[in-house]
Amino acid sequence: MTVTGTARAVDPERSTLDKAAGENFPVAPFFLPRDWRADLMAVYGFARLVDDIGDGDLAPGGADARLLGVPADRADDRTAMLDALEADLHRVFDATPRHPLMLRLRPTVRRRSLTPAPFLGLIAANRQDQTVKRYGTYDDLLAYCELSANPVGRLVLGVTGTTTPERVRRSDAVCTALQIVEHLQDVAEDLRRDRVYLPAEDLARFGVTEDDLAAPTANASVRALIAFEARRAGALLDEGAPLVDSVRGRLRLLLAGFVAGGRAALAAVAAAEYDVLPGPPKSGKLRLLREVGTTLRGER
Repeated sequence: MTVTGTARAVDPERSTLDKAAGENFPVAPFFLPRDWRADLMAVYGFARLVDDIGDGDLAPGGADARLLGVPADRADDRTAMLDALEADLHRVFDATPRHPLMLRLRPTVRRRSLTPAPFLGLIAANRQDQTVKRYGTYDDLLAYCELSANPVGRLVLGVTGTTTPERVRRSDAVCTALQIVEHLQDVAEDLRRDRVYLPAEDLARFGVTEDDLAAPTANASVRALIAFEARRAGALLDEGAPLVDSVRGRLRLLLAGFVAGGRAALAAVAAAEYDVLPGPPKSGKLRLLREVGTTLRGER
């Protein structure tokens, strides 16, 4: 979803939360209990805000900088903004935060006994984005996903009171897969930001250069590389899918939506014949619903 700069300057909280509609997976669907929806949206608001700061996607006007107490002349300094956000996060736990999204998060943290660790992980990932633009190996990328993606799933388990070591392991697999899928969809956009999330060892293996990634359409080598990474993401989704059957009720449907969102996105990438360079391939709602059914039935 596109949010205008004017709208964000007027109401940075609302325009950040509105971005939930554009995600690959359902953030807080209607079928969940109202208190779960409120808490999941509070967590999403934090995650979206930290990503927007790290990507430089805050709208002109400096509303977020003012709310976080960052001087106007440093509003474009992403590191300063992340530092201010971390300070406000600590106020969520021991004082009164400044930003409305952090104020929204405070009752969730208290009600669900959440700890700072997963939130700090998301901030650390965005700090890393400011200095690390390339990843040498797949293991390097997985370590990044441990910060950038896995905390979200752990927070979902925390909000719903269903955390166990095995569920965390499965959740981490799903979240890492979803992060890799997003990287595959956004290869061209990321390159414009001078970021490449395709491991250098894989680029070399398939004979792909960054000039190839900057082309309007993908050549055969790029398509083969994207297909390879898509298979990796699919395997991670399959590894994490038993998480769905480890819970009951409406939470089972929510988690199935996460897995299905990743699978539907991968299906869209495959349908585009792995040419992701013209723009992110997107799946339709019908495909998503079919994938939800497949996931709930445990078929794959």
